[in-house]
Amino acid sequence: MPRHGEGFVDAVLAVVADIPPGSVMTYGDVAATLGSRGARAVGQVMARYGGEVPWWRVVRAGGRPPAGHADAAREHYVAEGVPIRPVDDEDGYRIDLAACRWRG
Repeated sequence: MPRHGEGFVDAVLAVVADIPPGSVMTYGDVAATLGSRGARAVGQVMARYGGEVPWWRVVRAGGRPPAGHADAAREHYVAEGVPIRPVDDEDGYRIDLAACRWRG
């Protein structure tokens, strides 16, 4: 398993930068791509350093948008044609992972 240091940060950001428009990966998907089980570590990288990459393309399990960013992320999903469906919770929607999950 890789160390979660500077190399891990760069690797996470590289994976996220490669997710094509209209597709998403979960935090766990990004971790698995890197040979890690550190979904939370991916989340920490995205929270600290993710502003320069398409952060909205990394979602929580079950297709939930990034915590605290549902409104901003939704604008990107609509612009990129990411399939979303309404739900009755604080986020207001879920991404259809079956339709747009990127496997790298």
